[in-house]
Amino acid sequence: MADSKAKSTKPANKTPPKSPSDPAKDRAAKRLSCDSNSSHEGAVAGDLSALEEAFRKFAIHGDTRATGKEMHGKNWSKLCKDCHVIDGKNVTVTDVDIVFSKIKGKSSRTITFDQFKEALQELSKKRFKDKSDEEAVQEIYKLIEGKAPVISGVTKAISSPTVSRLTDTSKFTGSHKERFDPSGKGKGRAGREDLVDASGYVSGYKHAGTYDHKVQGNK
Repeated sequence: MADSKAKSTKPANKTPPKSPSDPAKDRAAKRLSCDSNSSHEGAVAGDLSALEEAFRKFAIHGDTRATGKEMHGKNWSKLCKDCHVIDGKNVTVTDVDIVFSKIKGKSSRTITFDQFKEALQELSKKRFKDKSDEEAVQEIYKLIEGKAPVISGVTKAISSPTVSRLTDTSKFTGSHKERFDPSGKGKGRAGREDLVDASGYVSGYKHAGTYDHKVQGNK
């Protein structure tokens, strides 16, 4: 009987009971963990975005089918001009074209972002001759980071004596003269068709419409 009681007795649980957790504290801890992870990812993305974002903006400029992962020679030259990599002394347009041809593949017409950085490294040696290789690369990166393609303004009309003579309505003759009033404004239909003048005055009479004023003034 004693043996059966001893067998039925269970060993005591030595694990201390867990204290009830505060749900608000758990949510706060999770939120802090997520914020720290996102800030770390943002910092990593920020390191790449300054230069790579400029690369992608120039890569897709003027090409609706471009993905931004590769850049062709035309936009490479534009980037170097707009970002003042070309200074006309140490780096010229010819230098930019030569470096592009050297970096890109033989059968390729574009360069990737990694090849883009190689090309900048080549140009940095010429652009900043008085600096070390590392400093020169950083300086040329600064010229490009955060930049975007410069869009040309609207072309201004060039005024010339020939154009002015052709557009001056006061010098028109014949039927062309009849299409405009003295101020140069077009008459519309009246300048293109012979409309019946029921005013009682001869066509082209300079003092048309003054009769009533004269009569009233004499009374």
